[in-house]
Amino acid sequence: MNFLSVAKRSPLVFPLACAATVALIFLSESSYFRATSSLQELAVMTRIRMTTRMMLVGLLDAETNQRSYLLTADKVYLEPYERGLAASKEGMRELGLAFVRDPAYVALLADTQLHFDAKKNVLAQGIRLTDAGQSEQASLLVKSGVGKEQMDEFRANVAELLQIETERTASEQASLARTLLINRIGLATLSAVCLLALFLYLRQALILKQRTLDSRRTLQDDRDQLQDEAGISTLMMTELTQHLLTAREDERGRLARDLHDELGALLTSAKLDAARIKSRLSQTATAVPGAPGVSEALERLTHLVGTLNASIALGRTIIEDLRPSTLSNLGLVPTLEILVNDFTEATGVQAHCDLQPVALASSTEIVVYRVMQEAITNISKYAQASQLWVSMKQDAGWVTVSLRDDGIGFDADETPRTAYGLLGMRVRIEAEGGRLTVISQPGQGTSIQLQLPVQCSTEPPKA
Repeated sequence: MNFLSVAKRSPLVFPLACAATVALIFLSESSYFRATSSLQELAVMTRIRMTTRMMLVGLLDAETNQRSYLLTADKVYLEPYERGLAASKEGMRELGLAFVRDPAYVALLADTQLHFDAKKNVLAQGIRLTDAGQSEQASLLVKSGVGKEQMDEFRANVAELLQIETERTASEQASLARTLLINRIGLATLSAVCLLALFLYLRQALILKQRTLDSRRTLQDDRDQLQDEAGISTLMMTELTQHLLTAREDERGRLARDLHDELGALLTSAKLDAARIKSRLSQTATAVPGAPGVSEALERLTHLVGTLNASIALGRTIIEDLRPSTLSNLGLVPTLEILVNDFTEATGVQAHCDLQPVALASSTEIVVYRVMQEAITNISKYAQASQLWVSMKQDAGWVTVSLRDDGIGFDADETPRTAYGLLGMRVRIEAEGGRLTVISQPGQGTSIQLQLPVQCSTEPPKA
């Protein structure tokens, strides 16, 4: 459908579509960046909360393992003790880096660091007393509750940090929800605008579509009528072509029979009469030596007999050209072999034959013979070939006859319209329900392939 025609009929469609597209892109991109920023902030906040919790858990773990060491003096508790202090210390460092520029956190983190250091010193004092063998003093240090105040303050600070992060997380989630809500409202509005533009477009499109369908229906009716007429014409032309080819072959057969039966008989009778006259003159010349005119008459009769022999030979050649007797007497395979052998003897081209008996009707055999005769004639005139390959076989309901040479070839895609030889060959084969394929390139020889459906011959197969 022509877009310009629709735009002219509905001038609001194009501006609305452009405005909706620009607004949709802007809304989508802005919402994307806002949502991405909020998600990144939420990820940072989640990590900070995890770090804060791990900091508290690390210090508690260190305190638990320190008391286990004080009670048992087993150094196996020192490793988790050190690991807990290291985790808590790493958490303090990460929090410091995360909020180094946030004044709301600096004072709180500094106070938390003081309580952490104090608690760490108390824990370390108990380890030192135990290592020095003063287990009772270490137990008294634990029972005295020294460091509990620092631990409570440390817990309170951690709880405050977690509360602040929880509030910030809730605020960021609310911001993300607002962004998504704005995006939904914007998309709904733009969708409504797009639906309006689509409605305007479809209203005109339906009108144009109906007109187009009417035009197509009219064109389709006209085309169907033309196709029917063309099909009938093609069928009539095919039947006419097949009738003309059959009539021509029948006429050739009739002429061949007339030449053989009538002209052949006349020439043979004349030859016999001339032979008898020559014999009588020879007897007269022997009985009356030197008889006037006898010698000259014998020479004339000898010349006449030679002329009659040549005429008889010419008549046989013409009869064979009109209708090869070998095709009726011996069959298609011997006839094609004789055709190829005559060609090789006349041109010196080396031929390679692979001909197998096939099932074709007699009318189709003469078509194959004529096409091969035309193809060999073209090779002798134009191909300049030194070798020729001819094959015939039957497979899967099809008879395939191929002829290939190593001549100069030609461009099969640019065959001139005056190439009536190939056109005639194609018409003959297609009239029999087959197909002809010509493959050739300059300098690469030519390949001609005939494919015909297998037919039940009306005559018994020839050996």
